[in-house]
Amino acid sequence: MRPPLLDPLFAEATTLTGIGPKVEKLLKGLLGVNEREVRVGDLLFHLPHSIIDRRRQPGIAGAPEGAIVTLKVLIDHHQAAPTSSRAPYKVYANDDTGEIQLVFFHARRDWLEKTLPVGETRYVSGKVEWFNGRPQMIHPDHMVDEEAFAEMPLIEPVYPMTAGLSPKTLQKAITAALDLLPVLPEWLDEAHLAREHWSDFDEALRTVHRPEDPKDIDPASPNVARLAYDEYLASQLALTMVRSHMRKTAGVARQASGALKAKILAALPFELTPGQTQAIADIEGDLAAPTRMLRLVQGDVGAGKTVVALIAMAGVVEAGGQAAMMAPTELLARQHLRAIDPLCEAAGIKAALLTGKAKPAERRAILEGLESGEIDILVGTHALFQAGIEFKDLALAVVDEQHRFGVHQRLALQSKGHGVDVLVMTATPIPRTLVLTYFGDMEVSQLPDKPAGRLPIETRSISLDRLSDVVDGLKRALTSKQKVYWVCPLVEESDVIELTAAEERYATLKQVFGDQVNLVHGRMSAAEKDAAMQDFKDGRTRILVATTVIEVGVDVSDANIIVIEHAERFGLAQLHQLRGRVGRGDKQSTCLLLYKGPLGETAKARLTIMREINDGFLIAEEDLRLRGEGEILGTRQSGLPGFRIAQIETHGGLMETARADARLILANDPDLIGPRGQALRVLLYIFGRDEAIRLLRAG
Repeated sequence: MRPPLLDPLFAEATTLTGIGPKVEKLLKGLLGVNEREVRVGDLLFHLPHSIIDRRRQPGIAGAPEGAIVTLKVLIDHHQAAPTSSRAPYKVYANDDTGEIQLVFFHARRDWLEKTLPVGETRYVSGKVEWFNGRPQMIHPDHMVDEEAFAEMPLIEPVYPMTAGLSPKTLQKAITAALDLLPVLPEWLDEAHLAREHWSDFDEALRTVHRPEDPKDIDPASPNVARLAYDEYLASQLALTMVRSHMRKTAGVARQASGALKAKILAALPFELTPGQTQAIADIEGDLAAPTRMLRLVQGDVGAGKTVVALIAMAGVVEAGGQAAMMAPTELLARQHLRAIDPLCEAAGIKAALLTGKAKPAERRAILEGLESGEIDILVGTHALFQAGIEFKDLALAVVDEQHRFGVHQRLALQSKGHGVDVLVMTATPIPRTLVLTYFGDMEVSQLPDKPAGRLPIETRSISLDRLSDVVDGLKRALTSKQKVYWVCPLVEESDVIELTAAEERYATLKQVFGDQVNLVHGRMSAAEKDAAMQDFKDGRTRILVATTVIEVGVDVSDANIIVIEHAERFGLAQLHQLRGRVGRGDKQSTCLLLYKGPLGETAKARLTIMREINDGFLIAEEDLRLRGEGEILGTRQSGLPGFRIAQIETHGGLMETARADARLILANDPDLIGPRGQALRVLLYIFGRDEAIRLLRAG
């Protein structure tokens, strides 16, 4: 049960004055809560990024160009625009140092005459611009008399905004939310608080939203650091609870003689890399232990994660169990089955595919084979953990691209068997700090090396002004039967604009290359996407124009050119993932990064790194250095629970402390029933990590 104390924060934001359905829709996008209603508490974690300091009162003559200042002026006269013209309405005012024009477009004369009466003193606040050597202020933010000015906050926070939402509406909503913030119990250790010189949670939150100094909102300030630590602690506590829940529900020691593994290795057309050999040894050690395995295998695109997973699955099959392999899309599930099928056949392992598209008779046969134990390995999408699917003895669940699945889905799959071991794979190279952040409940194996014979991908950046040269190059490539991906970017996170960009590029290339060009994008049905990919794979088409739907996992080994349009709009990790769609055979591959100049410093650095570095782990570290964790895990694409307050680049050092704190807390009070434990339950609810509390009840 959620503590009643938190009810005000979990109330819908529409209960606040000024937030109707239209404003709530805008807030959903701004606050990143598209899957549910906006709550009062969501507003509290939308922190200001800067402040307006109205203490600056330099007088008219001393007002710098473009600066926000507050001026105490005497109103001289009004100059209304002729009714037929579009000229603005002007109010002339002065102080001891000079004269200023206050400029208004589409103004209501009666309202301005009342607000700025001639002969009266007024305080006006806004940005000063010098025009033809004269100062002017267009639409001042505030125009008040001396009495109102005495009440006005001289320092005003400025929040990240979205089109269509007015700053005043957002400010009022956040102020109303702050007024509803209850006094919360302290969940941090007193000694820790004193050592860091941190204030209470609610005091820190109020200070950041009602700053009295620019330092109050600095990410490195004690107030923001306190809130960031709380967010990290909630996350680490939840991950540690999932981990300990798994350890408590006993595992099964599964030991294999290695006979099936030997058959698979004999059938492989290549030697395992040192990284693969080590990862397999790690997994075999986990499986042989009586505790449950929860291991993450992270390897660059093409590092051979699927083979590692297959050998792990063969081990549990040999020990008498079954394995399930779950992929985020049907296309990837089919691809996994195609990759492992010949090896399974060589080892005498029966593998099957179950997706939402299976015909009733086919589905029935698969379900019977699972229950009887005739099917050893089942590959599929999240359909694998639906009700009605029963395994004879599910021993191992392999999850591909884990960050597309939530913790609760992972638990649902584990509940399909007794003491199920879990192996998670990701092709997103992740820096250590982020591994702790998102996969803190897992052991980690890395595959740093590429299979033998793979050549580094040659990467070049080319201005979009030279588009015709690129098209000419593709003509030459197609005469030698090469295949080409052409990727169009996400524009302002809008599917519609993204789609338009891809459709326009498809239309222009079709004029040159005719039926050799095809299009694939996120708004197609799964069947349409599969068909387009299959045509490309089989060579019926040779250029595939795509949005970022091709980013994860699709394997066309003879595609060896990728053109990424507007490369400056992509994050480094995403560029690297896209580049990994080529270079899967033994031929030289090329990645062309098309950019629109002029480039900013970060974009320039990104393209340079892409040209010089092919190692995904190094690229991930550079990405973190350049931009923080925002997109390193493709959070924008996958809905990963990102952080609202904490910034890895500023607060990364707090993560290790939070992790150690979480482990100590659960060692001393595993069920969170002591006074601090009860307070920590409040913390978990506040930061939306309450799924973990259900584990305490589930035991």
